[in-house]
Amino acid sequence: MHSSSTESDGRPRPTTGTLPTLDRGFYALFSRHADARRHEADRRYYRGTDVQTSFGIYISRVYALSWLVFAVAALLTTTVVLFISPGTVLGRIAELTPGAHAVTELPRGYLAVVVAVLVGGLSKHLVVRSGGQYLQWAASTRRAEINHTLPGAVRYLRVLSTGSDDRRGMLRKVAANREAYGQTSVAFRKALNKAALTGSLDRGLRIVARDTPSRDVLAPFVLKFREHADQGGDELTSYLRMESRMLSHQQSRARDRAESFLELLAELFIVLLVLPALLVIVVTVLSVLSPGLSDPIGLPVGTVTAQQLLVYGSAAFVLVTGLVAAVLVDRVRPHDHAEPQYSRPSSIVGTAVTAGSNPASAVVVAAPVAVLFGGAIHLSGVAPIDVMLLSYAAWAVPIGLVSVRRARLNQAKDREIKDFVHAVSGHVKLGRPFPEAVERVAGDVDLGALDSDVKTLAFNANLTTRDGNLRTDALDAFVERVGTPLAEQTIGLVTGALEAGGDAEDIFETLQTEVGRLHHEKQALRNAMLVYVTVGWTTALLIIGIMLAVDGYVIDGFAQLSAVSEPTAGVAMDASTVDPQRERFRFYVVTQATMLACGWFAGVASRGRYEALLHSGALVLIAYAVFSVVGMA
Repeated sequence: MHSSSTESDGRPRPTTGTLPTLDRGFYALFSRHADARRHEADRRYYRGTDVQTSFGIYISRVYALSWLVFAVAALLTTTVVLFISPGTVLGRIAELTPGAHAVTELPRGYLAVVVAVLVGGLSKHLVVRSGGQYLQWAASTRRAEINHTLPGAVRYLRVLSTGSDDRRGMLRKVAANREAYGQTSVAFRKALNKAALTGSLDRGLRIVARDTPSRDVLAPFVLKFREHADQGGDELTSYLRMESRMLSHQQSRARDRAESFLELLAELFIVLLVLPALLVIVVTVLSVLSPGLSDPIGLPVGTVTAQQLLVYGSAAFVLVTGLVAAVLVDRVRPHDHAEPQYSRPSSIVGTAVTAGSNPASAVVVAAPVAVLFGGAIHLSGVAPIDVMLLSYAAWAVPIGLVSVRRARLNQAKDREIKDFVHAVSGHVKLGRPFPEAVERVAGDVDLGALDSDVKTLAFNANLTTRDGNLRTDALDAFVERVGTPLAEQTIGLVTGALEAGGDAEDIFETLQTEVGRLHHEKQALRNAMLVYVTVGWTTALLIIGIMLAVDGYVIDGFAQLSAVSEPTAGVAMDASTVDPQRERFRFYVVTQATMLACGWFAGVASRGRYEALLHSGALVLIAYAVFSVVGMA
């Protein structure tokens, strides 16, 4: 057992006695690397992350993993070198490499050890570098989320500043609302924790300003917040009002840059998906003129042809491109307009009941149905590739339809929230208490999809008017029932500000402005993202058209030409190199890979990963239907 101490980054080093057994061993073996100069940059990035373990433990785990990878890579390399034969593709590469002949004359055992050590050492180095890159990526991701959520948090602080809360109370309310303010609330929670340890909130704010990855946005804000708070409530309110406007302008410029990046990404996406399809066509044509592309190449697990490697490698490249493009679109999308996070009920019955309205439940319910469907069509004689594709579509399309239905309901509620806030604000300005204002709105205004939720809020608010905490619970329950990001971002302003004793008229005036701004931005973003949905579908349909045209005019033509060609014709053509059925199957595989990639891109651009399932499944079905009609599937 060792007593706890403090690391050089200012974080407490955990007592080794409280660590799991593996971590204790890793720490004893590798913790010395944490103080090495080569990890100074990693330590800086670590301070900007939300990693819960200490830096020493993290580095110890990375080095332990690197040695494990070293052992596995060395073992695999030794096996490959010992059993490689000159006829395999690796053997051919070794023969063509300059100076490789002298190396291959060494005894096979010595050669295996040398190569294994080199490959293992390189793998170990890459793992250590990857550990540092992960910290950099985590800090960068956290910085982006802080920059996205800080403007809303500052507007919330401005409303809270009109109440009776002190600085700690204001920061505590933001820190408690993580779903709306993300990593900004985490940063404020860290400041409060440091303040509890040191006894000084100023000290906690300075530590956050020092460690945060958002050095250009959050760091200056918390320092100026501390300075203006010391000058009085009016000065702090004035500063927060000015800061919220400035951050809104910065957020608008960041959104414009994101749109420019999306335009570039869409153009690159089209090129990267069209090129593999064209490559497959070119390779198919060249295989007629160059029969060597059909020669078998030995691999440790069998033989393949160069044509197969290029064709199926292109299909894999298309799938990877689609996944990467979808992830990038999801990352670039503004944080406050991201897809809602759905969670399914813990019980089986609850999951089944909510499958028609909750995409997370639909994922579980649709899976066994898709498996049974795949088994049925397999028994009916459908090709294995089509069994997989149609089973995927049978699983993905229902989930996507549920997500679209839920998204449209959420969209209808968001439209009504704007009218609800406007109506309540009008009653509050007339001097009516909040519960009475909600009751009048519930009785006089038709709010469509939001009507039942508002009536429930009116009942709960009037039932609990004597207790501010219970009134807050009523608002929290209302936000949970509505279940949209816009409700979380806006109604949360009312919850904290009323609890703090802020001016109700000022609260609802700010809320009205905030709802209008967020709703307008959401609609503008939705309209802008529809362009990329069109890009995904257009690319998919273009690939289908290209493949059909090549099959109809090129493959059949080459097949006929190879059948009648003679050696004296001046062009060496082997009829066996052109198999229309085989080429059509390969075209079909590449096309379906493109359908999946385009669907993922279009769906994520539209509303998120659940809708990506709908678009990809629909495109797979369209390609299957078209290719079946023309006899290519």
